[in-house]
Amino acid sequence: MTPFVAEILGTGSMILLGGGVVANVVLEGTKGNNSGWMVITTAWAFAVFVGVTIAGPYSGAHLNCAVTLANLVLEKIDMSTALVYMAGQFIGAMGGAFLVWLMYKDHFDRTDDPGTKQAVFCTAPAIKNLPINLVSEIVGTFVLIFTILHFTGASLPDSSPIGLGSIGALPVALLVWVIGLSLGGTTGYAINPARDLGPRIMHTLLPIKNKADFNASYAWVPVVGPLIGAVVASLLYLIIY
Repeated sequence: MTPFVAEILGTGSMILLGGGVVANVVLEGTKGNNSGWMVITTAWAFAVFVGVTIAGPYSGAHLNCAVTLANLVLEKIDMSTALVYMAGQFIGAMGGAFLVWLMYKDHFDRTDDPGTKQAVFCTAPAIKNLPINLVSEIVGTFVLIFTILHFTGASLPDSSPIGLGSIGALPVALLVWVIGLSLGGTTGYAINPARDLGPRIMHTLLPIKNKADFNASYAWVPVVGPLIGAVVASLLYLIIY
């Protein structure tokens, strides 16, 4: 399997399961309706576990543009490789989001609130305050990347890209879980541009009745914030070590 295909399948699986649990919790008429934030954060963590398990042996399981950018800053990959990884992540994220909509279509039709339906695809702030929301995404992603770098030592051979798979599926699942429980209450912890923007675009394209708009005034936050967090974590790691 090529790294490009691995990133598609790994990211797609992650979004299918992560978006799927949100759909199960928030949409009307599901068997998991109103089961709560703990269910969402736990299932998202293990959605990452599944994605890492699938993609890890073939691409290092970046599954996240922030992880790929960190590799680029650390000169573990070149720009062309980074773009291939990111393309795979966006394709996978959009594909996973499409499958969530297809499986839960009847429940989307039964749900009236536009914001609830959009929440299945992408994040939104609990309290909209763009500077603070941006800080939330920067800090959450910083914790993710900085911890990954300490697990891997940022010293893997060039043939083994540093990614979520480099630290093993279970440790990274626990890392994502604790970030969600502790830092996710403000913005929903996108901490991954592909995870948020890809499904957000798919939400815009799909024939969902009575849906929210793209929310361009906020949509840049879960893209820019994680990229800043990744750069800061990588540079601090280089400065320290």
